[in-house]
Amino acid sequence: MELRRLGLILLSAALISLVCCPSPVTAGDIVHDDDVAPKKPGCENDFVLVKVQTWVDGMESSEFVGVGARFGKPIVSKEKNANQTRLALSDPRDCCSMPKNKLTNEVIMVPRGNCKFTMKANYAEAAGASAVLIINNEKELYKMVCDPDETELNIQIPAVMLPQDAGASLEKMLMNSSSVSVQLYSPKRPLVDIAEVFLWLMAVGTILCASYWSAWTAREAAIEQDKLLK
Repeated sequence: MELRRLGLILLSAALISLVCCPSPVTAGDIVHDDDVAPKKPGCENDFVLVKVQTWVDGMESSEFVGVGARFGKPIVSKEKNANQTRLALSDPRDCCSMPKNKLTNEVIMVPRGNCKFTMKANYAEAAGASAVLIINNEKELYKMVCDPDETELNIQIPAVMLPQDAGASLEKMLMNSSSVSVQLYSPKRPLVDIAEVFLWLMAVGTILCASYWSAWTAREAAIEQDKLLK
């Protein structure tokens, strides 16, 4: 009976995990097709999670997770195709006007606010940045979209939103080191999660074994009872 109860518990846990929380957050978990967010030419990317790996003075450091914008150049899906690029701050910080510092393919980091996301990306591209990291003013991620009245969008660099705490960590790295580099990529999530399949098989196997054990012990008990009666 205890084994049967354990099997039922494991099976319930497996089913709950498959329905409620399929897996840890990975690229592709944010909905790819969002009917609410406006789509138009130049602003029709899928929303994908983006891994932001950092290097500090040449040494691999922290990894953060952001979300790609509806606009801009799509982010590469394979790590081997993602360039390790120097990170820089914008001047002015909000990047709502043309940056004074001319960039040579650096990834520029700017805070959210004071102007449109697309305006920040356009100014960053015009200054020579290879990508723009926009830091949210909250701890959560936010989907960056285009305004309905925006037309002729042709942003050719990736734009990624990062949460507030990730931005604080990156800024601290920049203040305390001579060089900070980042690598942006969005690995595609496989159609079948091996961990989920293994968990399901383990739960089903446990319940089957528990049922067999319960039936076998019940049969043994019946045989012993029959012997006593005889």
